[in-house]
Amino acid sequence: MGRNLDPKCKQCRRVGEKMFLKGERCSSAKCALTKRNYPPGVHGGKGRTRQTEYGLQLQEKQKAMKEYRLLEKQFKLTFLKAHKLSGNVADNFLSLLETRLDNTVYRLNFAPSRDMARQLITHGHMTVNGKKVAIPSYQVKANDIIKIKDGSDRKKVFSKLNETLKKAKMPSWLYLNVGEMSGKVLNQPSAKDLITNINPQMIVEFYSR
Repeated sequence: MGRNLDPKCKQCRRVGEKMFLKGERCSSAKCALTKRNYPPGVHGGKGRTRQTEYGLQLQEKQKAMKEYRLLEKQFKLTFLKAHKLSGNVADNFLSLLETRLDNTVYRLNFAPSRDMARQLITHGHMTVNGKKVAIPSYQVKANDIIKIKDGSDRKKVFSKLNETLKKAKMPSWLYLNVGEMSGKVLNQPSAKDLITNINPQMIVEFYSR
């Protein structure tokens, strides 16, 4: 699958919000958005222009795509899947994005960013219910156990993971077992479980034009 290879710091500056695409760097003083809180480009320093309603909806869609590391085709397919489910489309859509395996690995703090989570998955370092899953878009379900594969936990990339997990904050729909370096999906996340800077209703309105 294709990936967005645009410079990550420019992507955050374009939407005007931190999307934590570079892990710990985004929380440090080195963050580009902290240093230059204006859009990239020769005219960026003049500030942000006033957006139309369509422009705001488009920007919200682009922000969600960049944050969850999806391109247009897969993003829209996820929306269409959410549209077919019963209940609120916006809540269903956000829930489907959150329960992707790459996002779940990131939320469990096994990886500092979604890009790193995707790499760990495609390289075969993660298991779901004891079976290796190498598909980042795999949808996890309630009671699924996500764990680092036996042997992979000795890799250099996981050398400081135990310290990281001890300080980790978990969303209410996930449970982390630090000792076993595993996580459990407690339930399908609902709107009250999801704390995010994305407004899914604006994305629904964009696709419903």
